[in-house]
Amino acid sequence: MHKLLDPKTLSRIKDLPFVAKTLAQGFLQGVHASTQRGVGVEFSQYRVYEPGDELAKIDWKLFARSDKYFVREAERESDINVWFLLDTSTSMLQQSQSDNSDEEWNKLEYARYLLSTVAYLAQKQGDNVGFLTLSSKIQSYLPAISGERHWQKILLALTRLKAADTFPTFDQITNQLGHMQSRGIIFFISDFHQQHNEIIDLISKVSSTRIEVVAIQLTCEDEESFPYKGAIRFEDLETKEQVLVSGRQVRESYFTEKSTYQTNLLVELGKYNVQHFIANIDKPLDQTLFDILTIRNKVATK
Repeated sequence: MHKLLDPKTLSRIKDLPFVAKTLAQGFLQGVHASTQRGVGVEFSQYRVYEPGDELAKIDWKLFARSDKYFVREAERESDINVWFLLDTSTSMLQQSQSDNSDEEWNKLEYARYLLSTVAYLAQKQGDNVGFLTLSSKIQSYLPAISGERHWQKILLALTRLKAADTFPTFDQITNQLGHMQSRGIIFFISDFHQQHNEIIDLISKVSSTRIEVVAIQLTCEDEESFPYKGAIRFEDLETKEQVLVSGRQVRESYFTEKSTYQTNLLVELGKYNVQHFIANIDKPLDQTLFDILTIRNKVATK
């Protein structure tokens, strides 16, 4: 797949609608070029033309772009609600220290582009799209509604986002979560730096036989490789607590504790059949998008 927009490029582009539509179009062309079935969140709209298919069902605009024939399949019997739960606690302001760019690029910025693109794909498919931010200080909420005008409202909310305080308690968002009971899918985007009980408690409340939960865990190259060797001061972005350590001395224990945390997290998510993805904010976002949605396509078509 052609790499279109890497993090440094994205950080310089301030036109969120343009970026989201460009990423979405790149994803759709990648899916069609590899003859995988479908588009959007559930991938049920397109397939390669076969002899006997009605000519009226051929997507001629797609043919003009790709010089290949694809057939639009029958619409689904009913729309689904696609919800985005976005962690906006202060820890999402983490940047990768390996990036020497002067442009701001952190986990929240990455999530902003990822969410807007998947939301665009969902609304183009005809799904209802809803949005909720997760912060103990401010909760931005938009109900699940279809249409591009509503998508524009989500974009406006995303551009106004500011990380604040800590992860919310269930009582702080119980009213909004009450609207997420109908058939649908929830994309939960977070760095998962909270305590297990906070995350799992939330997921246990929204998970059901009618609701599918997809967890997207944001990480960065520093967290994955731990490049520190000398004296380094770490600061908790939420509590502002600082600790001075030797990078070389704590490296092994860091990876041990990180591995234990991830193992426990996956076990807990597995109890609720949550599909889990890791997204590295230092990797091209279009590739992350393609990987997440094509893996979901394989699961859905099994």
